[in-house]
Amino acid sequence: MNENIIRSDERAIFALRSLYRQFGYARYKMSRFEEYDLYVRNKDFLVSDEVITFTDHTGRLLALKPDVTLSIIKNTVDQPGAVQKVYYNENVYRVAKGTHSFKEIMQAGLECIGDLGGYEIAEVVRLAAKSLALIGGDYVLDLSHMGLVSAMLQNLSDEDRALALGYIHQKSPHELAGLDLSAEELAKLTALINCCGAPGEALAKLQPYLTGEAEKKAFAEFQSLCAILEKDVHVRVDFSVGNDLKYYSGVVFKGYLEGIPASVLSGGQYDKLLQKLGRKSGAIGFAVYLDLLEQREEAEYDVDTVLLHDADADPAALVEAAERLSAEGTLLVAKVLPPQAHPRRLLKFTERGIEPVENG
Repeated sequence: MNENIIRSDERAIFALRSLYRQFGYARYKMSRFEEYDLYVRNKDFLVSDEVITFTDHTGRLLALKPDVTLSIIKNTVDQPGAVQKVYYNENVYRVAKGTHSFKEIMQAGLECIGDLGGYEIAEVVRLAAKSLALIGGDYVLDLSHMGLVSAMLQNLSDEDRALALGYIHQKSPHELAGLDLSAEELAKLTALINCCGAPGEALAKLQPYLTGEAEKKAFAEFQSLCAILEKDVHVRVDFSVGNDLKYYSGVVFKGYLEGIPASVLSGGQYDKLLQKLGRKSGAIGFAVYLDLLEQREEAEYDVDTVLLHDADADPAALVEAAERLSAEGTLLVAKVLPPQAHPRRLLKFTERGIEPVENG
């Protein structure tokens, strides 16, 4: 199959499926619809709390799926000592950022649910990095740890904790001075915000500020994970990633690709969500937002060649030229260049043959 005729998101799906299967993840296929109650009870976990709903012929209120993770959790059970590994590629339906309209978003990702240990957590984070490398080449994977952040905020009032969490997310250390903090707490949270960069170097600067047992325990867990990942120069520590203490209990991460301003991958360890649902298992996973890959594709080109021709061009000769050019990649034959077209090369069919055209 000529990969020039496959869109970037389709190529990514094929590559990611192969990667996840290689590590023992089984395909999960969900229904297009789920009972609305599943989402309304856990709407804080959703990226957007706006859900498309309708009533079926039995009177049940259903939702057009806004999330895959909740469906996977619903369809798994606790098995002592066992770990369930699944991957998916599904379309979800959410409100597009900056608009009030719903958008169909293509996602791929995986979930690892069960009796999690250090290996399972490291495997999922490594697969997140491998996913970015497969679909983008030049990438950055930013890591944080909500268990450590939570421990460092535990002595604050509820109001100050919420404000401090926002300042950490915004990377605003100067705002901390307005909170009711001791000098030690102010120095500690300032160090947390400034802890950014290569894992070994960044965490070494933060470690002297840790005093409580819960902080030291969470730090040791995060440090062990980072030591496994440290050979990957694309992995960084950045505690501005993640600001949800309600569901996330351990490592959280976001992935970025060159040429795309938003994160294309997001994930983390969400044991607290399962606890809320009465489960004893741990869980970690991530999603890759494949629709964002179109931004980079459009910025480069959307067709290899556009062949322009006059209205009176000989159809037989034009067909022969099109056959030859289409063997070299994607081809659009047109009388005029479409306004939104971004061809790699622009050609003109003339009586003298095929000639290049300045594409400006």
